[in-house]
Amino acid sequence: MSGHPTLFCTATRYALIEHARNRFALALVAVFLPLWTSLTYLAMPDTPSPVRLRATGQWVAPPGNELTAISGALNAVTLIAGFMMFAATFERSAFDRRLALAGYPSPHLFLAKVAALALSAAAVSAYATAVTFLTLSPRQPLLLFSALFCAALTYGALGMGFGSVLTREVEGMFAIVMTSIIDLALQNPVMSSEADSPLVRLLPSYGAMQTGTAAGFSTTVPLQDLAVQLTWFTGATLTSLLVFRLRVRAHPVTLGERSSAPTAPAG
Repeated sequence: MSGHPTLFCTATRYALIEHARNRFALALVAVFLPLWTSLTYLAMPDTPSPVRLRATGQWVAPPGNELTAISGALNAVTLIAGFMMFAATFERSAFDRRLALAGYPSPHLFLAKVAALALSAAAVSAYATAVTFLTLSPRQPLLLFSALFCAALTYGALGMGFGSVLTREVEGMFAIVMTSIIDLALQNPVMSSEADSPLVRLLPSYGAMQTGTAAGFSTTVPLQDLAVQLTWFTGATLTSLLVFRLRVRAHPVTLGERSSAPTAPAG
């Protein structure tokens, strides 16, 4: 068996090729992301919507449509990242089990997925940051990118978990869509009167929404909220790793899966 770096790099290359072959996800990035961000901006009133930045206690009152544009960008990147990682994990589950049975270390397979997630999330988040300039001029673009990137990482990790646990593709799609919609809708004061409630602070993208709001409408750098979001990512990743390893070990490859499982990409 090759060395650990070689195994990791090979698995990462295969994971990236798998993402590049997902034409539907690429279409979502190119079309859905700017369309959804623009529609959320156009559909909402521009009346001020007070938001409390929990890290500093500061209140900001941005126009509701601009705040919703940031929420829409977060919604878009979380849906795309969650969908991409769910599809990659779900569709390659039989192939991953074949590799594990052949002696390929399962941690390498999983860490390769995380590396591919990080690269994909960075690209999608950079594009989403640029798209937000169609509707507003965020005061801290780099911080906005960080918020989008951390949210994409979190939902990508959740997508890997869903891909390892759920048995039908429609279940995964529904779980990702509903989680993201409920998560971000409850945090937007334009849509929810309880946007500052203690329960909302437990949502998966709370740190990212707080950071994105600070990036768009203040000069504050809420490191505490970024840490909260990274904690969510770490927890989701560790949980997905555990589920992934249990699934690889507990479900041997069947004869039907052997014949239908995808082959390793050439290159």
